[in-house]
Amino acid sequence: MAKVKTAYICQNCGTNYPQWLGQCKNCGEWNTLVEEIVEKSPAKSYTDKSKQHIINIIEVETFEEPRIISPSEELNRVLGGGIVLGSVTLIGGEPGIGKSTLLLQLALKMKKKILYVSGEESASQIKMRADRLTEVQNPNCFLFTETSVEKILHEAKKLKPDFMIIDSIQTLQSQTIESSPGTVSQIRECSNEIIKFSKETNTPTFLVGHITKDGQIAGPKVLEHMVDVVLNFDGDRNHLFRLLRASKNRFGSTAEIGIYEMVSQGLKEIKNPSEILITKKFEELSGNSVAVTLEGNRPMLIEIQALVSSAVYGTPQRSCTGFDSKRLNMLLAVLEKRAGFQLGAKDVFLNITGGIKTGDPALDLAVVASILSSNEDIAISEHFCFAGEIGLSGEIRPIPQIEQRISEAEKLGYEKIFVSNLNKIPKKKYGIVIVEVSKIEDFHEALF
Repeated sequence: MAKVKTAYICQNCGTNYPQWLGQCKNCGEWNTLVEEIVEKSPAKSYTDKSKQHIINIIEVETFEEPRIISPSEELNRVLGGGIVLGSVTLIGGEPGIGKSTLLLQLALKMKKKILYVSGEESASQIKMRADRLTEVQNPNCFLFTETSVEKILHEAKKLKPDFMIIDSIQTLQSQTIESSPGTVSQIRECSNEIIKFSKETNTPTFLVGHITKDGQIAGPKVLEHMVDVVLNFDGDRNHLFRLLRASKNRFGSTAEIGIYEMVSQGLKEIKNPSEILITKKFEELSGNSVAVTLEGNRPMLIEIQALVSSAVYGTPQRSCTGFDSKRLNMLLAVLEKRAGFQLGAKDVFLNITGGIKTGDPALDLAVVASILSSNEDIAISEHFCFAGEIGLSGEIRPIPQIEQRISEAEKLGYEKIFVSNLNKIPKKKYGIVIVEVSKIEDFHEALF
């Protein structure tokens, strides 16, 4: 009998080791090596049975990829216009963020034959959630609660669905590999079989993936390379908004973003997020400003709130919600050094409302406006908005896609927008006053 060969495989990055180690040398993670059985198939002689041959790129014929238009406009936007036939999409996110809810809503509303495979829930649990999500039920939506990838593909070949959802890839296991579900070998083998089936039958497939504590999709990195589209579904569980982003898309741009709101009936699409994210204030309060940001190619207006107060203890506090704390410290240092504002002995608290997290540098001007407003206790008009990046020398730097930002602010009825004087603004008539500033001192004088 041949000796069984085993190897220790890192569950984070997939690196193989002949013996157990406490720390993976490749990714640096601790206690991620698991012993798995490794069987190498005997080498086979090469025989050319394919009809493929070398072809000049000029001779290649191109054609538009056929797409299925889903009932979710936000999902269509992120995917680049719809679901491509034969594509495999991997969607990851925090537990309870709404991945299964999003895909079940999709299955219930699509007028196609759907196969919904679940390795985590029973059929009765899925039906209870389906009854809560929508009153309209898809008569061609079929459930299959199974974890064996061979049985799943066998049933899929008999059913011949137009669309397949698998929740989740970490629960599946293949009989050809003797290791537990969720290991690197199982995930690689199962995803490979599913992708092969999807391409051969032209069936679009959605895979739900678990994530690690760092927010990365669990399993080997090769999984993200194998699939066609990788979607990240994130948001603050304490707030209602969910953001759908594409980190990889072979059929469209990765710059688009979809926004949903979690309600009792499931996920509701947000067509105009700016109107929801901006508070309708009954009285003007100091420390509030409106920033014009971009999520992908989508302009949004979000509210920035700041509170500046005298430090009760010796060391002043710097607290941020939804904004980079290091960038806040940098902006405070610029205000202190370049503009002469005494903020070193004061507590500064900053908040982006609605649970939105963004790293757009164009928020700098609105953040500074909120800090100065709270520091001097002077309210900023609710009809003003801001878009500009601030450099270390105190200059207001230009930002990309300024025309889209100005048009969005104009559409929502704002009267004045503050931007950098270095931005090349198209010479056309806008219904909003554009105030061009060069330095923080000029900005402070123009604002107050």
